[in-house]
Amino acid sequence: MITISILALRNSVMASIADTRNVFSMVNAFLAQAQKPALFNIQLVGLGPEVTLNDGLFSIHPDLTLDRVTKTDLIIIPSLTGDMMSATHVNRDYAHWVAQQYKNGVEVASLCAGAFLLAFSGVLKGKQCTTHWLYANEFRHFYPSVKLVDEKVITDQNGLYSSGGCNAYWNLLLHLVEKYTNREMAIRTAKYFVIDLDRTIQSPFIIFHGLKDHHDDVILKAQAFVEQHYAEKLTVDEIADRFNLTRRTFERRFKKATRHTVVEYIQRVKIEAVKKQLEIGRKSITEVMLQVGYSDTQTFRDVFKRITGMTPVDYRKKYNA
Repeated sequence: MITISILALRNSVMASIADTRNVFSMVNAFLAQAQKPALFNIQLVGLGPEVTLNDGLFSIHPDLTLDRVTKTDLIIIPSLTGDMMSATHVNRDYAHWVAQQYKNGVEVASLCAGAFLLAFSGVLKGKQCTTHWLYANEFRHFYPSVKLVDEKVITDQNGLYSSGGCNAYWNLLLHLVEKYTNREMAIRTAKYFVIDLDRTIQSPFIIFHGLKDHHDDVILKAQAFVEQHYAEKLTVDEIADRFNLTRRTFERRFKKATRHTVVEYIQRVKIEAVKKQLEIGRKSITEVMLQVGYSDTQTFRDVFKRITGMTPVDYRKKYNA
């Protein structure tokens, strides 16, 4: 029997806890229907006998407290809400336990912004992780030693799992079901909960906001300049000269402050402007392309697809009514 420990964190998203329990409970029910023994022992673990969420709107009563856990095979860190540093701080007592369990061979999965607590535990250093795209800049700022791949829906590396924004945790739960059972059971579970199986990227959902909570005033001005003049033909040398920096110094400071190269930043600002036009505008794709400063169709298409995971045509079909 596989023991799954779902952490009853403060500032967690109730749905991520309930849905996790429901998924593995349903797999047990499917097995029972096939006259097979239950596979999962599901336990809700907390620091005390009761955890309140949403200003007391919900109350969780864990099955056992952290100090009474004698065996577990998989730890689930639910999604967190609110200010991430505050949410991590109030749950810091879990971090050492998670790290110790992982050291002892236990697997750990974080759902959505639960990745902040997983990173805080230290086990993600040098490894890949994803989280909600809205918190990507903040995550990169506080945990630069973790390779954040926020374009991915899930990650699976060395017994550590993570999922992207909000409902992406369903894909991670199905991934875990398939790992512990088989493809057939994952498909059945996906059909029961009406979830699209095998989503791999969350790039089409990302809204780009450059990292601004750094303290390099010159780079902040450079970011503002790019965001105001993205439709012009911008070069790194010209922007560096504008702010009286050598190209090498400018590129180094820009990457350190924003976690993007200058060219990447310009591309993302341009593509974000294109996305908005494709969502609500009536101009042709060529008109939009020229409007943001691209003149070569193939280059534009390649950059757009790399950033969004879709072609401009497919993106328009998906979002434009």
